[in-house]
Amino acid sequence: MTETTARTVVPFEDVKNLAGTDLGHSEWREITQEQINTFADATDDQQWIHVDPERAKEGPFGAPIAHGFLTLSLLIPMWSELFDVTGVKTKVNYGLDKVRFTSPVKVGSRIRMNVVVREVSEVKGNGLHLVTDATIEIEGADRPAVVATFLSRFYA
Repeated sequence: MTETTARTVVPFEDVKNLAGTDLGHSEWREITQEQINTFADATDDQQWIHVDPERAKEGPFGAPIAHGFLTLSLLIPMWSELFDVTGVKTKVNYGLDKVRFTSPVKVGSRIRMNVVVREVSEVKGNGLHLVTDATIEIEGADRPAVVATFLSRFYA
């Protein structure tokens, strides 16, 4: 469970052959109370379950939990750990088709992401559109924190 995967780096012309490829797992990263507080400040989401450790101890999870959108936002740095394309002019985080927050991430937990490339298609402007299944896991937990369909594009 502590293994990580080497970053997959491919030239643009090879991206179209990646459908069905499991890109592996990112590094583990710890979720800290400081991250949660900073995210709360940036988003004006100061709900006690995130930012009040004493009150959160008495809450439903026994500890403060990360905002779901904080956990989701970490998809981008973890994606960068797993994958890159060379020979491109532009890289675009195109969006998400489906996102589910399936388990809370308690402060002090470690998370990592697994990505599987579901499909690759061509788009106008000499681009490739990737549909990927991204799963953000919590170390030692039975259920993942986030399950998402992540979309990205690369233009040569």
